[in-house]
Amino acid sequence: MELDQVLLIGDGDQVTVGTPTVAGAKIVATAQGEGKGDKIIVLKYKPKVRYRKKTGHRQLYSRLVIDKIVKPGAKEEKPVKKAARRRKKEVTKSGA
Repeated sequence: MELDQVLLIGDGDQVTVGTPTVAGAKIVATAQGEGKGDKIIVLKYKPKVRYRKKTGHRQLYSRLVIDKIVKPGAKEEKPVKKAARRRKKEVTKSGA
């Protein structure tokens, strides 16, 4: 997954702030799955009318792992793909 709307890049003492985004910067991330956050209790209450309503809510989220942050003007490195290894065909002896 590539995220191209980067707001700020910080590298030690060097900080790049976008207006509103940093042009040419992007983030390469891998999705690790989806989940639910902690339950939040919502309580509605009105005094003197015996009105109480209790509900719960769990927010959905996606977990991302940041692989690489590409700075503006930097060359983009493409991952090197290894060639698939082929198995040798088994030689069968024919005849009796």
